[in-house]
Amino acid sequence: MPLLEAISFTLPWALAGLSALPVIWWLLRFTPPRPQTVKFPPLRLLLELVSKQEQPDKTPWWLLLLRLAIAALVIFAVSHPLYAPGRSAALDSRPLLIVADDGWATAKDWPIRRDVMRDLLDAAARNGAPAAVATTAPALQSPDLNMISANDVARRALVMESKALVPDRAGLLARLQNSFGSVDSLRIAWLSDGLDYGNAAAFTNGLAALAGGKASVEVFVPETAGIPPALASPAIDGGRIKVTALRVPGAPAERIVRARAGNGRTLAEAKLNFVNASGKAEASLELPLELRNEASRIELADTGTAGGVFLFDDRWRRKTVALLSGTSIEAAQPLLSPLYFVSRAIEPYAEISRPVDMRDLKEVLDAGLSMLVLADIGILPGDEREAVAKWVEGGGMLVRFAGPRLAGGQDELVPVAIREGGRSLGSALSWETPQALQAFPDKSPFAGLALDLAVRVTRQVLAEPDANLQDRVWASLEDGTPLVTANQRGKGIIVLFHVTANADWSNLPLTGMFVEMLRRTLDLAPGAGGGAAPGASAEQANAAWTPLRVLTGAGDLADPPPEVGPISAREMDAAIASAAHPAGLYGRAGSQRALNIASTGDALVPLPELPANVTKRSFAEAPEVPLAPWLFAAALALFLLDCLAALMLSGAWQRFRQKGAAVAIVMVVVATGGMRDARAQEPDLDFALNATLQTHLAYVVTNDTAVDETSLEGLEGLSSILLARTSIEPGDPVGIDIEKDEIVFFPILYWPVLPHTQPPTAAALAKIDTYMKNGGTIFFDTREDGTGFEAMAGNPSPALLALRGILEKLDIPALEPVPPEHVLTKSFYLLQTFPGRYDLGQLWVETTDTEGATTGNADGVSSIIIGSNDYAAAWAQDANGEGLYAAIPGGERQREYAFRSGINIVMYALTGNYKADQVHIPSLLERLGQ
Repeated sequence: MPLLEAISFTLPWALAGLSALPVIWWLLRFTPPRPQTVKFPPLRLLLELVSKQEQPDKTPWWLLLLRLAIAALVIFAVSHPLYAPGRSAALDSRPLLIVADDGWATAKDWPIRRDVMRDLLDAAARNGAPAAVATTAPALQSPDLNMISANDVARRALVMESKALVPDRAGLLARLQNSFGSVDSLRIAWLSDGLDYGNAAAFTNGLAALAGGKASVEVFVPETAGIPPALASPAIDGGRIKVTALRVPGAPAERIVRARAGNGRTLAEAKLNFVNASGKAEASLELPLELRNEASRIELADTGTAGGVFLFDDRWRRKTVALLSGTSIEAAQPLLSPLYFVSRAIEPYAEISRPVDMRDLKEVLDAGLSMLVLADIGILPGDEREAVAKWVEGGGMLVRFAGPRLAGGQDELVPVAIREGGRSLGSALSWETPQALQAFPDKSPFAGLALDLAVRVTRQVLAEPDANLQDRVWASLEDGTPLVTANQRGKGIIVLFHVTANADWSNLPLTGMFVEMLRRTLDLAPGAGGGAAPGASAEQANAAWTPLRVLTGAGDLADPPPEVGPISAREMDAAIASAAHPAGLYGRAGSQRALNIASTGDALVPLPELPANVTKRSFAEAPEVPLAPWLFAAALALFLLDCLAALMLSGAWQRFRQKGAAVAIVMVVVATGGMRDARAQEPDLDFALNATLQTHLAYVVTNDTAVDETSLEGLEGLSSILLARTSIEPGDPVGIDIEKDEIVFFPILYWPVLPHTQPPTAAALAKIDTYMKNGGTIFFDTREDGTGFEAMAGNPSPALLALRGILEKLDIPALEPVPPEHVLTKSFYLLQTFPGRYDLGQLWVETTDTEGATTGNADGVSSIIIGSNDYAAAWAQDANGEGLYAAIPGGERQREYAFRSGINIVMYALTGNYKADQVHIPSLLERLGQ
């Protein structure tokens, strides 16, 4: 029955009391007879005196049922039943396995998924069932899949986050089969992201086959409208950025796509419309060349996932290329032009110009040219050569192609010395057959390109051998002679193809490999308008790509974890986002490459129809509702009804109505009002006593479950460290509602600021202002990912904007980073930096005067401290003293310094300028001696 399946009991053993109902029924069957009023004339009494045996009257059946119902309601209420419609939260003590999709599609509704996991694990803990959590996103080091206490699993689940990856369900299923394939019983809850990925049916069947085929499987599926869309790889189409978005058919039909600069500024936006049931929509973003080169990403508005983000790198920044040739070919014969194949290969990736004289060439060089291509030009005239040499040394890229003129003589703008005349079939330095290419060396920018075995070279210009020749070779022929050489000149680079740019000397320009070689060469050139942007040397161009920033599941950029490694130059083009190489930005020699998780196909495919033996659930189901208060209320109502019935049956109702009704009503009203007043006043008194009898660290409650849990765990960890290392004996941390609770009892208040934090009301602001001016200290923490408070002034983050909204309404003195001689640096430990979970942000306090006193607070303690390093997450630890949040860049050493920072802050707030006064001890002792 669905209703009964939705009910569970916190104390199921109390239901054993139902077995006492038959005894209660037997006791309630009889009741003394109703008393009668008899007049007492003695003679009349004697006349009517009859000797008979009296029997008790039977209790009416309806009163008997009423009293049994009261007893049953009390028994059910004591067992603390919970009602969760749509969830099978009955008395199920089987081991619980939660399988959670944590790829990019889960980022936006991750808090809802965390709440569902918490509900499932709470129910398992109540039923005494062990539990485990497994995630589908691939990981470098997968955690062990062991059944442990549901409460321990709940703490782990609290710190889980979505990742910018595609789920690897097949890989997880293999691990699950090894761990749970033959267990006796198993209950599985799969929190899916609603997408198929081509293997959802096999994964579902595999879950059902666990525990020898006896596992029960529940699949939580999001609503269609809640499945986020994704971006496919964009393309350049006629100077415009062509954007393609994919969705699950039936999801919202209209989306906004935006191009953003690196500082978050919106450069352009367009509307995407999905027609009818289509899962694909296209739009174009039109940007001038200069703005296009500023674009750092395109994103779908209001999606909040990495799948709705596409990062741009140097390849997407439009570049300008000038083409010059040493010969002229009639327009009627374009295929014979020395630059025809070069222009066709580069045109999709760059703006092409063709200067005709020195004046035109100087203009394009001054405008910030990315690459200059010279085809069969041996010696540039003096003025042109000087201008080009200066431009190359400033960071430009010069690409030259050989030809008869270059073979006859060349200037110094070549990467290697050239032997005059070259060689070809039939010459003195002839080949017997045309030469093929050999594999590209690992250090070459062409490394990893598939070799076209059909390429043949019939003629080339030869390089004079020297000690540095091999270091400058990017491509060679089978006999080892260079085909492409390069050398750095100043900040720029010169590249030489030892064959012509057309098919006169080889068929290389007719192949797709030629296009890829030119594209990779163009990648090394600076962007349009880049001017003096440094080019990459041959050695730098061969280096691996190291991670700079990685995408989070929500589509934000963050510092890469320590385990993320570089990607070799050979593998970069074919690399896909993985745990070892997550989506994000990678750098090499001043250049950037983006690794994205762009989707493919014509639509996102939703989960298929689930098998009949699998239960489908919704994330939108109602939460568990405790039924005990309602049952106690019903029992009380029936008890009052029973009392009324007893009065009626005993005949006392009339007397009560005549004499005591008014008094009873007044007493009930007075008692009820007094109890209400007592209940209204009691919490305030208890709160004040608890806060003043012992020192407590306090934090501001944000109503974000995860953040408030982190604040509580962090202050608990800091309190235990204070107890172990100092003379302070703090009590349990206290959560403060800044609008309702009194804060004067606490010496320091930790306040995590979230992007959506709203300024307090006027009354709360007045309370905060009074608190700070009378010796209290508030520690604001914007919890940024390592970004310093001072670095955000030009481009404030949402959390910093929220903090400004609070502080601008308070009387706050000027702030400064903690000076080297500030009391905070020596209140307990000697410190100069104050790291938390992150270590890049500075700590800010009130500005001190020349004698070290603050300008705002009379007791010498700064009334405000501002940090951004997420301190509570660094202080949080479990019962064994292990950190709950492992992702700390500096490891345990940084966590230790985070604890020292917390100790210094608390000691500073409690002792004030005591440490600063120690500098006067020598003079005081000297005076005492006198």
